[in-house]
Amino acid sequence: MKSFGIEFVPMDLYWRTTYYTIQAERLGYDSIWITDHFNNRNVYVSLTVMANYTNRIRLGPGVTNPYLVHPVMTAQSVASLDEVAPGRVICGIGAGDRTTLDMVGIEMKSPLRTVREAVEVIRRQIAREKGSYEGRVYTTSAGARFNFKVNQNIPIYIGAQGPKMLRLAGAIGDGALINASHPDDIENAVKQIRRGAEKANRKINEVDIAAYTSFSVADNEKNARKPVIPVVAYIVAGSPPSILEKHSISIDKAEQIRSDLANRRWGEAFSAVDSDMIDTFSVCGSPDQCTDKIESLFKTGITHFVTGSPLGPNIRAAINLFGEEILPYFKELS
Repeated sequence: MKSFGIEFVPMDLYWRTTYYTIQAERLGYDSIWITDHFNNRNVYVSLTVMANYTNRIRLGPGVTNPYLVHPVMTAQSVASLDEVAPGRVICGIGAGDRTTLDMVGIEMKSPLRTVREAVEVIRRQIAREKGSYEGRVYTTSAGARFNFKVNQNIPIYIGAQGPKMLRLAGAIGDGALINASHPDDIENAVKQIRRGAEKANRKINEVDIAAYTSFSVADNEKNARKPVIPVVAYIVAGSPPSILEKHSISIDKAEQIRSDLANRRWGEAFSAVDSDMIDTFSVCGSPDQCTDKIESLFKTGITHFVTGSPLGPNIRAAINLFGEEILPYFKELS
């Protein structure tokens, strides 16, 4: 069964993002993911408003991180949200964005260990397990249990890009959010997730594997490509050298883009994004082109496709285009 999600960045007023969520649910999307960055509106306030105006669609942070937010607080937030939207809450968690963490003076130490322990702490809290937790990064005492009962198991999706984090997602995640858009990158990521699952003696079908893409759809390819440029600039700036080299993208050019973004030289950063970068780090085009690209991604072994920012030149129109011209094709195949 193929699932389809959509990401919203809570930069807009709550009512606008909630309107888009209602629109997506009516069109048949399966999941809503709200980004968690301190410089946007609060993710859980956004999700709570959305939960009150929807009935079916699953929703959660996509993704939060354990450096800015302690996993006990993440557990409290998603457990509380589950009382508003019973059985519909999902939790995406990852190491976070190094550039954003640097802005507030937080070092991304031991990301693999930190994410692993954060997932363990969140699950313990939701299950209201007795006793203390002694990890290398986090510790909790027996008295840290919630004073309220959580009625649902809340699936935890691990956002990942590097091979070790992908294997961790396969080993302990209910789902994996692959931070990539190119078929080759996603195919390699799926292989790493499988390795992680096999090593943990899990079946791969226990993990919902999602391609969390930078996506843009419009009536024609030219109109679809322009909106992804700022998003692709940030992706290039945050990509490890191994990914850049694999796709023949200049590391020096990526470093310059990173520097321009850090110094708010938007024009210079965005003008440095070329067609190869767009093709590597986004899924964009007309509805027919996007359908073909998404179909190729499902052949890699993913089970869930997420349309991430920017969605298109006009968000409302892009949601409709996807829901009316792309989604029915895949729903009919399921």
